[in-house]
Amino acid sequence: MFSVGASDHDSNICALDRSVATPSDFQLLCFYINATSRIQVIRITNIPNFHWEKVILPGQKLLFETVADAQLEIHTSQNGANVIADVIPCQQLRVTEEKLKFTK
Repeated sequence: MFSVGASDHDSNICALDRSVATPSDFQLLCFYINATSRIQVIRITNIPNFHWEKVILPGQKLLFETVADAQLEIHTSQNGANVIADVIPCQQLRVTEEKLKFTK
């Protein structure tokens, strides 16, 4: 388990999820946080013959490894319907040394 940028009042822990691809395919370490007050379902569906999905609670943080071309779909529930709220290229979620300094 990894704690990423957790403060004294924020005990959310995020796990490194390695289920996105096979180890030889990993190219990006990515970080995502659900900064909303809603439960989200995040998915990577643009990789052929592959589907990855996680339920993310409000405030929850997740580290995951994926391939360079992956796009993260963010789904929320609105009036009982599942809505795609955003699609983010995983390159934008990539963990870098500069971003690590920011989260400390």
